[in-house]
Amino acid sequence: MLKKVLIANRGEIALRIIRACHEMGIKTCAVYSKADENSLFVKLADESYSIGEALPAKSYLNVDKILTVAKARNCDGIHPGYGFLSESYYFANLVRKNKIKFIGPDPETIKNMGNKSLAIKTMRENGVPTVPGSDGNVKNIEEAIKIGEKISYPLLLKASSGGGGKGIRRVDSREELVEKFPLVKMEAKASFKDDSIYMEKLIENPRHIEVQILCDDFSNILCLGERNCSIQRENQKMIEESPSPGISQGLREKLYDAARKSAKACAYKNAGTVEFLVDKDENFYFLEMNTRIQVEHPITEMVTGVDLVKSQLKIASGLDIKNLKVELKGHAIEARIIAKDPLNNFSVSCGRVNFFHEPGGVDTRFDSDLFTGSEISPYYDSMVGKLIVKDRTRTLAIKKLRRALEETFVSGISTNIWYLYTICHDFSFIKGNYDTSFIKNNEENILKIMRSYYDKFLE
Repeated sequence: MLKKVLIANRGEIALRIIRACHEMGIKTCAVYSKADENSLFVKLADESYSIGEALPAKSYLNVDKILTVAKARNCDGIHPGYGFLSESYYFANLVRKNKIKFIGPDPETIKNMGNKSLAIKTMRENGVPTVPGSDGNVKNIEEAIKIGEKISYPLLLKASSGGGGKGIRRVDSREELVEKFPLVKMEAKASFKDDSIYMEKLIENPRHIEVQILCDDFSNILCLGERNCSIQRENQKMIEESPSPGISQGLREKLYDAARKSAKACAYKNAGTVEFLVDKDENFYFLEMNTRIQVEHPITEMVTGVDLVKSQLKIASGLDIKNLKVELKGHAIEARIIAKDPLNNFSVSCGRVNFFHEPGGVDTRFDSDLFTGSEISPYYDSMVGKLIVKDRTRTLAIKKLRRALEETFVSGISTNIWYLYTICHDFSFIKGNYDTSFIKNNEENILKIMRSYYDKFLE
């Protein structure tokens, strides 16, 4: 078993990993930026070391400083969390070269699955359904025009090294393709230092469904159910649930089978997620593989009873998962709390948290490192917490989520709590009849109703 793990991350995911390690008797080593020096994860780790200024490039993305701390403090494992260096081949490979265990898949898998066009080609060759599109990267505009005529419009131009909803442009005509092709290449270069792009047919208004997998070093592959992540705003997930409403058991089994094929195709190890797009006729297509722990992993933990972070640590320690039993019970929903103001065009809100009260109750979980007096920095992602609930049925889980949102109070900064609360009362959401166009088609009404809820609360 690993003895000491350095957490190369911050915020709620760093705290989540620290808790799992402590319950397993593993020592923890936190690294932090100057902006995070008073954060909970810094205080609760066994050891904590400052590695630089607030800017991620000078701290959480500074590979040399992170590895220097890991070696100096005799850490035998590094957990990257999500974001930052979690899907960096360069970082994972350096960790391995320094004879430290990277708690995630092999560097080669990260590299191959991180290149979206290569990942799609790999899946296509291994019998996993993929969206019609280019066979790998598109070299030039002439090739792009030929592919566009073949797969027809609308289509998507996507950065091969993209992620997080960045580097994607919709194209509705040949003229738009000529105009946007060089723009996407420039965006890809600026965001990911890789200007390669690929093309695929646009599946309009699909459901975004992902399958959680665990794989060990002994070729054991487990599927831990699926999550519906279709409530998205500008390609950023806001509400996720498991199991997914509105899909047949037949489709569910096909998704699990495709996820296993995907894992085998890239010799996957540790925790990962295979993402799919599902159209109205239950045709499904491979979207991408996330080679890390997901933000929404708690809902899978709630319905399976499997601690995914502990499972990551066990797999990284060389243990197998052949005796791990997966049985889904109940329904879980996660709502992401972000420091943005929905009534001001979702402008980022930063500053001191004057008062914070988190929700409680049976099967109610709040993953966050918020506390009264904490500072929300402008340098990092705007998510400040995740509210997760579980109950016997989806209807009961929605009611519990409403109650828990009513109990969640953050003052000093603006959040999307009442925006999420409004969605939980929307008839289409209640019926489970929604897809990725839900917020785009309903935001004006959501904001209007949200204002009435908020005004009533202020009374």
